[in-house]
Amino acid sequence: MENFLKEAKHSSRVLNELSGAQKNKILRQMAESLRSNTMNIIEANALDMKDAELNDLSSALKDRLYLDEKRIDAMAVALEEIAALKEPVGRVLDGWVTEEGLKIEKVSIPIGVIGIIYESRPNVTSDTAALCFKSSNVCVLKGGKEAENSNIAIADVLRSVLEQNNLPKSMISLLPDSSREGVAKLIKMDKYVDLIVPRGGEGLIRYVCDNATVPVVKHDKGQCHTYIDKDAKIEDAIKIAINAKVSRPGVCNAMETLLVDTAIAKETLPMLKEAFDAAGTSLKGCASTQEIITIAHANDEDFDTEYLANILNIKIVDGVDGAIEHIVRFGSGHSEAIITQNITVAEKFLNAIDAAAVYLNASTRFTDGGAFGFGAEVGISTNKLHARGPMGIEGLTTYKYKIYGNGQIR
Repeated sequence: MENFLKEAKHSSRVLNELSGAQKNKILRQMAESLRSNTMNIIEANALDMKDAELNDLSSALKDRLYLDEKRIDAMAVALEEIAALKEPVGRVLDGWVTEEGLKIEKVSIPIGVIGIIYESRPNVTSDTAALCFKSSNVCVLKGGKEAENSNIAIADVLRSVLEQNNLPKSMISLLPDSSREGVAKLIKMDKYVDLIVPRGGEGLIRYVCDNATVPVVKHDKGQCHTYIDKDAKIEDAIKIAINAKVSRPGVCNAMETLLVDTAIAKETLPMLKEAFDAAGTSLKGCASTQEIITIAHANDEDFDTEYLANILNIKIVDGVDGAIEHIVRFGSGHSEAIITQNITVAEKFLNAIDAAAVYLNASTRFTDGGAFGFGAEVGISTNKLHARGPMGIEGLTTYKYKIYGNGQIR
């Protein structure tokens, strides 16, 4: 492990010497190589999908794991979009001259070596590798066992392009020891690793945060809510709620709980139930909700559960204050939405909710690096420091001060 990470650390110095134009050319080559190796990647993914069936993985996990030509092309497009982004490294963020005549520049730089621990989705391999490469960071990737064949196939494609350009393959590498013991070693290697980014289940996040000596930017669960206010356009509210839950239930920006203002609950809940029934959603509700529509009961444990499936909690709340109170108690700091035409109520909600992304009259499903214009994301950070929300290339940089003098002493 130590020799492997030493090599990664050394290759970060080589990567730092590449110009933005060189990095962009290589990223575009990687995109083309993904396309030309589509069938090899699909064959590797088929092995993972076969294991997923044997291990009885949930439908949500299988959906996240599955690759086809369309999804692989989307991975290639993401790399091209990342290549098209402005150069994040070497930017002068600020500058000034002191009383002593020192010229100070605050300049963006890469973080260094970044360990990324993730589960299920093999497209994360190419997305995070490309974001790290664009921001001149070396990445050490540790994907889930369920996607092992897919991740190896994708990483091999990217690393072969590095080799073709006479660059160290260790700029993008998979953790050689993918066991729990391997992860335990990685997250304590602060001599060689500058940042750990865990994204996945609650247990993984907690383990890494509790045991790492390397700094961590956690990408925690998505306990997302949508609140329908009494001044909402009901037609829009139903459309947004359906999208937030049903369009892709197994992702972290999907809604898990729908909050409905008590003032419109009797007229709105039957319409919502009809729409969700048509979408095959399994509904649970609080006691007040059950008095209006026939659904299963939801308790506090349900309100604290990230289903990652087509299951939805519904709760009637006493206006925007009730919605805020519920989200403060059960939210995970990911994405929260309010549907209303009342701008005063909207601003109260948007200002009071402490989450990475807060929406007015839109679906929480937009919390995504691609949708935000970042090309892709390393993950959705629920941290407050140093990156929050979709973590793109900006979140993969830090800064240093360059000070220019002409003989000054203090």
